[in-house]
Amino acid sequence: MSQNCSHDCGSCGEDCSERDFRKAPHELSNIKKVIGIVSGKGGVGKSLTTAMLAVTAQRYGYRAAIMDADITGPSIPKMFGIEEKATGNALGILPVLSKTGIEIMSMNLLLDGDTEPVIWRGPVIAGTVLQFWTDVIWNDVDFMFVDMPPGTGDVPLSIYQSLPLDGIIVVTSPQELVSMIVEKAVIMAKKMNIPVLGFVENMSYVKCPDCGKTIEIFGKSKIGELAEKYGVKNVAKIPFDPSLASCCDRGLIELFEGEYLKDLFESLEK
Repeated sequence: MSQNCSHDCGSCGEDCSERDFRKAPHELSNIKKVIGIVSGKGGVGKSLTTAMLAVTAQRYGYRAAIMDADITGPSIPKMFGIEEKATGNALGILPVLSKTGIEIMSMNLLLDGDTEPVIWRGPVIAGTVLQFWTDVIWNDVDFMFVDMPPGTGDVPLSIYQSLPLDGIIVVTSPQELVSMIVEKAVIMAKKMNIPVLGFVENMSYVKCPDCGKTIEIFGKSKIGELAEKYGVKNVAKIPFDPSLASCCDRGLIELFEGEYLKDLFESLEK
């Protein structure tokens, strides 16, 4: 700590080892692992990956939860077909359970309508995300997956500083421009001393329905090069799959087929 420290950490540029913004969860919560799902930009499949990882955890016999921290663009309830609203009591807020028992908290579970916009500034959004951690009564959770807002702004920074993340998974798509933006997210995580546990490349390829040939419609994948550059061992690829889109649109993501994230999830068990 600098001898001239003003204790105003919000405007401080010092790399202070004594700085610790981490918040304790609700006293009735029991959460073992917290994994952030991040992306450099929106629209690459971050929420889809979050949902699929939570469903995969349930299929492996674990108790999974999703904190939808993408406050201005919440899509998790739609994927799970959840229409009921979150409730609470004198002790705290209660997450909504999916059909297979995944605990979910999202802004859309608190709004009157699914299309009602959240027109808030960054600090208010960040404060709401922290309330999802401190005020929600998460039960016995083995894996909590945090669907983080895209980019490297206020809210991701608050989550990195305030939640006890065991690591992050970075979601991207094959376009070279997206890969460049993803590197910003990876570098941010490393600067915050958050481990990068894996990469997921969504829309990676499509399989011809007639001959079964794999077609990389965005060109040759660069995810392997990116993983090697940053020393990330676990890489998963999700193809263009109409059945996945259908499951999301119908609120039936828990019925998705395919083991695209199997190896990646098994690496999280260790």
